Amino acid sequence: MNVLTKWLRSYLPELPVDDRQLAEDLTLRGIAVEGEFDAACGGALFEMDITTNRVDAMNHYGVAREVATIYGLELKPVPGSEPVPGSENPDPGHPNGFPVRIEAKDWCGRFTARVIRGVTVGVSTGLVAEYFAALGQKPISAPVDATNFGWLAMGQPTHVFDLDKIEGGIVVRRAKAGEKLRLLDGTERVLVADDLVVADEVKALGLAGVMGGWDSRVTEETKNILVEAAWFDPAPIRASSRRHGLHTDASHRYERGADFNGPPVASAIVTRLVLEQCGGAVVGPLVDVVVPEAAARTAERKPIVLRVSEVQRHLGTTADGLGVSAEVVEQYLSALGCGMDATDAGEYSVALPSWRLDLEREIDLVEEVARVYGYNRFADTLPAFAGEVVEQPHAGQERVIRETLRALGYSEAVSSTFTSVSEAELFGDAKAGVVAVGNPLSEEAGMLRPTLVPNMAGMLAQNLHRDVSVVRLFEMGTVFIGSSVEVKEETGIAIGATGAAVATSLYKAEDALFYEVKGTVEALLAKFVGVVTFDGEGLSSWIEAGRGARALLDGKVVAMFGELNAAEAQKRKLRQTCVLGEVKAQALFETALKSPVAKDVSRFQAVERDFSFVFPDAVRWDSIEGALKTLGIAEMLRVSPVEIFRDAKGKAVAVGSYSCLVRVVLQSGERTLTEEELSGWSERIVGAWTGLGGVQRA
Repeated sequence: MNVLTKWLRSYLPELPVDDRQLAEDLTLRGIAVEGEFDAACGGALFEMDITTNRVDAMNHYGVAREVATIYGLELKPVPGSEPVPGSENPDPGHPNGFPVRIEAKDWCGRFTARVIRGVTVGVSTGLVAEYFAALGQKPISAPVDATNFGWLAMGQPTHVFDLDKIEGGIVVRRAKAGEKLRLLDGTERVLVADDLVVADEVKALGLAGVMGGWDSRVTEETKNILVEAAWFDPAPIRASSRRHGLHTDASHRYERGADFNGPPVASAIVTRLVLEQCGGAVVGPLVDVVVPEAAARTAERKPIVLRVSEVQRHLGTTADGLGVSAEVVEQYLSALGCGMDATDAGEYSVALPSWRLDLEREIDLVEEVARVYGYNRFADTLPAFAGEVVEQPHAGQERVIRETLRALGYSEAVSSTFTSVSEAELFGDAKAGVVAVGNPLSEEAGMLRPTLVPNMAGMLAQNLHRDVSVVRLFEMGTVFIGSSVEVKEETGIAIGATGAAVATSLYKAEDALFYEVKGTVEALLAKFVGVVTFDGEGLSSWIEAGRGARALLDGKVVAMFGELNAAEAQKRKLRQTCVLGEVKAQALFETALKSPVAKDVSRFQAVERDFSFVFPDAVRWDSIEGALKTLGIAEMLRVSPVEIFRDAKGKAVAVGSYSCLVRVVLQSGERTLTEEELSGWSERIVGAWTGLGGVQRA
């Protein structure tokens, strides 16, 4: 949000520092100033990053409260919040006050209404116009601008209705399923029973806490106005905002917990501005309907016991050596709005301010003292430690996995724990189940990730869209399966590769990337005890048909990889092949790592023998290699394919067969191999491959 220092200084005329020092001091206290610019109205414009738990500071008066606390200044009440003259005049149409009824008492805890009659709607002038121009806030009309000025000033959203378009009184209720409402943005919304609306006795007037309605809006023809200021529970406002895809200044604040005592103050500010800008007169009293249960859990929360000894124990030594005294604790918390009732035992009974719903425990108050005091003013000390560092059960496997992938040229990445519903269903395992987030921040973060693959695809896309054409990434992190009732956490590994790969004579250039990732998976699994095999069965739908494989360790599926299919690639605007893989780290954790064994280098000459065979296409390399392992030749060091040849015309090699040149390396650590031994082993090798249906070429 943007904050004007001229506006802040109007609350604190004795502020002793310049704008630059003010920005630095606020940032050190957690009210971060990300940018400082010259303001059109004079002073500076602060571009601020306010964390979501500090909704009280998302306005000028809230920031001024922080400034007053830092510098020990007196902060007066919000200007314009004093009682409005003329409020004792009765409204002829409503002698007992404007009728307000809260039906959804669990969702609306407070609602205020004030009637202003005889207004002339025009454009805003004076301070409102000046501040709006400096902030880049779009002016609409004087009454609407007054509501926007109100939340910019002290954070409480308000709304103005054309009083003559309200039939009967105000009713705050749940929407009727299928009920239609045209909003101020001109769109018509179909409501559900879980939407909260501000209505009259006949129709819905606005989506509560999110946006007002079109039919009851204030226009140039409006003569009579109803000013609304209310407190709504955060949960239904957040749900409606996400459901309808609407994020407004009002919803942003209501979702995070508005001040329960703010509505009467905001109503006075807005009313005064409307009277100044539009004329007219207030008729009837301020109607203020309060739900006691809501007040009890917000403005009337039980005090917290704060022990000064606990403050000092947690915060430790200060840089000046004086420590945090009881006087400092009382000064800071009182300035922040807490009621401090001291006891003889070095304790305080702290009454919490209505605008700080984030304060719930003693440690929260300790943190507030530390924050305002300044973390930079504490001595640098190490915490005491007794005991020993204990390695986690799977630390060894995790270390080997990371070292192996990094050695293969992959960079480790970290992505969000959340994913969308559609990607969770596509990439996840339906049998294992997926876990929905109860109150998601957005549609793209509605599920806990059941796999790391979709986020890996997103990271590849981000790199490609920023002209990084060759990417090799991996991520190892927690995935979530099961249901919202019972969530099971496991460790997963995702591998992602796109861009140039080295082709060889064994496969085509367009297949190089796939075989590179296959080699990566094979190299990773080779670190664990067991026999690694591959097949193409049971692949996920996100893999392009015929372009994927599974890896098995001792017959158990531990990995799956393949090219991202065309539909998913197009959705992410990927214009080059991306190969993704998923490794079940949990399965590897249950498998022992191979222990390296050192052997003396043989002093005797190694012998290479090449064999050229024609095999049917059905004979795979694992069968060729496996046939030699069964011979039990201890002197056989390695077997590797040198060349594979196929003839599409069937002249040199029959169609349905391929020619394979295989090199076998033989060596003894004790003696020089004799020709008789080599000839005997060669005959056994030829016999083993002939048994597979192979034919030796001359």
